[in-house]
Amino acid sequence: MMLTALILSDSRFPGGGHVHSGGLEEAAARRLVVDEPSLRSFLHGRLVTAGLLAAGFAAAAARGEDLGVLDAELDARTPSPAQREASRAQGRGMLRAARRAWPSARLDALPRDPHQPLVIGVLVGDAFEAALTCAYLAVSGPASAAVRLLGLDPFGVNAIVASLPVEDVASRACTALPALGSPALDLLAEAHVRREGVRLFGS
Repeated sequence: MMLTALILSDSRFPGGGHVHSGGLEEAAARRLVVDEPSLRSFLHGRLVTAGLLAAGFAAAAARGEDLGVLDAELDARTPSPAQREASRAQGRGMLRAARRAWPSARLDALPRDPHQPLVIGVLVGDAFEAALTCAYLAVSGPASAAVRLLGLDPFGVNAIVASLPVEDVASRACTALPALGSPALDLLAEAHVRREGVRLFGS
C-alpha cells in the first residue's frame, strides 16, 4: 500500500525514529563526518550495507514469510547488541503507532519486540514498496541528524539523499535475503552506547 509506505517514511510519523541517528552522531563526534562530501560517503555506505539488509527483511516480511524465522535471522545478521536494540526499539515504536492507525491480525502475528523491518514489511504488504521504505529510512534519519548535529545546509543534505541509489538497493533487496555485514556501523553503535556525557540520539 503506497499510502502506508509514504506515511511510514514521513519523519512526522510517531514511531520513534527521530531519536535514532543510525550511527551518524558517533561518526560526527569522531570527526568522520564533518561536511557534505563525508556525509555522502557515510550515507552511501550505510545504504548499501545496513540499508540493504533491512530492506531485504522488509521485503521478505511483506511476501508473508515466517516472521519468527525472519526475526531470528535478522538477529543473527546483526552482531552488534546496540544495533539490535536500536532496531527493536524502532520496531516497538512503529508497532505501537501502527496498532492505532492500522489494527490487524497480521500485526498481532509479529514476534514480541520485533525488528523494525519486519513491522514495515507487514504494514506495507508489497515487497518492493516495503524494501524502498526501509532503504529510504536507512539514510533519511542520519541525513536529518546531520543537519541537527553539524549545522549542514538542509538543501544540500536533501540533494545528497535524492542522489543516492535507494531504488536500486530496494530492487536488489527483493531478490534474496542479504547476508552482508557493516562492521564500521557496528563499532560506531557500540562506541555510542558507551559514550559518557550528553547524547542527542539514542543510537
